[in-house]
Amino acid sequence: MLEMRPDCERCGTDLPADDPGAFICSLECTFCADCADALDERCPNCGGELLDRPTRVGAWLKKYPASTERKFKG
Repeated sequence: MLEMRPDCERCGTDLPADDPGAFICSLECTFCADCADALDERCPNCGGELLDRPTRVGAWLKKYPASTERKFKG
């Protein structure tokens, strides 16, 4: 199951699990749409492709909440 990280690792923008607009690589590094575009859809950590992260909504989000651990280091 995806960790659903709460923020962009590059700029710190909030990325709620139930909103579109987050991009992830196969290692779940997470970026906002603007940063993914600036990175040419390549993860700066592993070099993997950044793809749209699916959303998690409703009862599933309640049963399996998103992570609260922020990854932005800025």
